[in-house]
Amino acid sequence: MYVKAEGIELEKRELRITALPGYEGEIGRWLWCLEDVRRTILSQLTGVSQAIIDTKTAERQTIGSLLYHIALVEADWLYEEVLVREWDPEILALFPADSRSADGSLTHMEGQTVEEHVDRLNRVRKVFLSYFQTMDLDDWRKPRILEKYDVTPEWVVYHLIEHESHHRGQIFQQLRQLRNEIKS
Repeated sequence: MYVKAEGIELEKRELRITALPGYEGEIGRWLWCLEDVRRTILSQLTGVSQAIIDTKTAERQTIGSLLYHIALVEADWLYEEVLVREWDPEILALFPADSRSADGSLTHMEGQTVEEHVDRLNRVRKVFLSYFQTMDLDDWRKPRILEKYDVTPEWVVYHLIEHESHHRGQIFQQLRQLRNEIKS
């Protein structure tokens, strides 16, 4: 179906949430949302130069630092809160640096290509999603009893959507700013 906008015919989009296939319906819909945030980030990284990934502006971190942080936080919530077990050594090896430096700011990442960042994000997400394929709604809502708080996998996924969306906004703002500076 096409709609007209200012005399131009545009294909009408359908905006709705669908469950990722292979998951219990409700869980699959939340995971679809998580994947949608990631899809929008990855779409904006296409063709981004190494200089843009590594540029630190004002008091902000680099886009590379944000991408590293997003992947590390996702892995951390998976192993520490959802699975409550030691990290898989292959995933742990993707993170040679802590998420934050001694002053509490994100660890500065520089020199890793967009492809390396995307590979890390994809590898963590693949492992993350695999653990939810056999999960039923009882386990989805079953609190993990931890020292500082109790948390459900359902809340973890909500939090990761919120977390990644926040950093997506920062990444998009920096991309826009850096691309405009290059044009000037």
